[in-house]
Amino acid sequence: MRTGGAPRRGQMLALALLTGALTAGATGCGESGTRSGTTGAPEVTRTAHGTRPSPPATPPEDLCAHLVAHWSRKVLDDDTYGDYQSMGLSNRQYEILLDIVDAARAEKRREGGQAAGELIDRTARERCEERYRNGKATGGPWN
Repeated sequence: MRTGGAPRRGQMLALALLTGALTAGATGCGESGTRSGTTGAPEVTRTAHGTRPSPPATPPEDLCAHLVAHWSRKVLDDDTYGDYQSMGLSNRQYEILLDIVDAARAEKRREGGQAAGELIDRTARERCEERYRNGKATGGPWN
């Protein structure tokens, strides 16, 4: 371990990056200055130049329906189940998936793959809309 002496090249690089980040954060992307009658702290004004508005958030029932339908097809095609967490599903969404896959298997035997796919889409939409009918998941925090 070195004590004293010149700093290592990696330490210098880290210090330079940290200094640059702090300087950029302090000055912001727009104009800065002080307002009269304030504490003298700089006021950062950000301009909208070159920025795009954020897209609206996907409603939870749409996200649920998309994920459940996607993974239902995957389970139906591969004939294997995965871990609901690795699929990005809640426990309740996974229960919906299990119900849908059971129904889709029966539909596929009776009417074929296209009918099973339509059943998946329709049922995922209905069940997820019901689940998020009040704008949030019903049934507790883990559901």
